[in-house]
Amino acid sequence: MISHLLAFLVAFALGPAAPVPSHCPPGHPACRETVGRIVYVERVDPDGDGDAHFVIRDPQGITLPGLTAIDVREGLRPHPLPGPGDEISAAGPVQTGSYGQHQIHALELHVAQ
Repeated sequence: MISHLLAFLVAFALGPAAPVPSHCPPGHPACRETVGRIVYVERVDPDGDGDAHFVIRDPQGITLPGLTAIDVREGLRPHPLPGPGDEISAAGPVQTGSYGQHQIHALELHVAQ
């Protein structure tokens, strides 16, 4: 009983684990790396191509000050899909989204365990 309580207190004090860092592949000058906590998830993309979109809190602010949007293609989409409050890392080229916003098109994505 005490060992379970101690394990809980240590986990609570340390907080959630950070995701594995994502890295840009060599030779991608427009590639950016980011890590942050999810504030919004678009689980079903209106154009039907199966990708997911995340908006994370990010001091770099690639999309807006303090926020970065990440486009994740269907083949890279994590299962189960993380939600608001989860932390992710991503790396990929910065591209223009369908609304004219700058976003990372993820080539690599990791979710905190």
